[in-house]
Amino acid sequence: MLKIENTEVLGWEHAIRGMRNPLNSWAKSDSYENYSVNYEKDETTGDVAEIRFPYYRVGAGDLNLMKRLRNAGTDHRKFMRMIAVYVDITAPLYWWKEFKTYRAGRKFGDDEPDVLPIPEDYLELDIEMNSCSTMHKITSKEFTLDDFSHEHLTCESITFGLEPVIGLLNKNRELYLQWTDAGEEKKSLWWQMIQLLPTSYNQKRTVMLNYEVLANIYKSRRNHKLNEWHTFCDWIEGLPYSELITGIDWKKANPILHAERDENGNLLREMKKAIDPAERVSDTSKAMTNIMDKLIASRGKRSEIPGIVDDYIGCNEDLNKKFGGCEE
Repeated sequence: MLKIENTEVLGWEHAIRGMRNPLNSWAKSDSYENYSVNYEKDETTGDVAEIRFPYYRVGAGDLNLMKRLRNAGTDHRKFMRMIAVYVDITAPLYWWKEFKTYRAGRKFGDDEPDVLPIPEDYLELDIEMNSCSTMHKITSKEFTLDDFSHEHLTCESITFGLEPVIGLLNKNRELYLQWTDAGEEKKSLWWQMIQLLPTSYNQKRTVMLNYEVLANIYKSRRNHKLNEWHTFCDWIEGLPYSELITGIDWKKANPILHAERDENGNLLREMKKAIDPAERVSDTSKAMTNIMDKLIASRGKRSEIPGIVDDYIGCNEDLNKKFGGCEE
């Protein structure tokens, strides 16, 4: 189980300004701050208030330069370290253990030779986290099944495995709260909870990342066996201008997932003609038909077919020039 909330992406203006510093090309920047407008009606008075939400729109020229620098490698895409992402993540301890190992791979003081060994605490400055404290707050509430990730456990594993552990945790918690003396006996009850606590226990952390860190995570973890990583990579794909992180233009990689739809979510007629077996375009080859079947099967999930699209669909004149899958 992975729950992601309160995402905020900051630093676009500064990152773009810094990106253009080497060639003094600030005048070519075409990005600007824009506003989305929502209207909220007061049910009591009937008054309608206009609520404006600022967001930063990256211009086509700046985005093109960003993509070129992104593809040139980490030495050239320093701007990605300046695009900060703040997010609240609730995840099991076994996932947090893996999350902490993925960083941008940049040492403190990279610009200077390592004359002396660098303390481990200074190896990375690219991820910061503040977590809910298990040490201090483990007794603050009763343990329930929903406090643990258990979606893959069988009924037998829950009944004879996890639930008895939860029962022991709650028994020690009750005794701990009843114990008045702050001595070794009370601390022993605390130890029972700390060392019994399964790694499936869900913990919430507020995390600060950047686009470079996310690029490394996405590359390494998008096909991981843990479903939590799949959820995390799906979230990455939904970030603003996520092609800077993933290297994939999803509108071109999977035209069906991003095709225009009507108000009921149905594919518009022109796209249906391309994928409906009864209405397939006449020049669609058998290979194209098989690939379309894979695309349809993957609809609603993170696509597994970027490479297939590049090899077979990316240059299909009749299909993708209309739906954005080919370079003009």
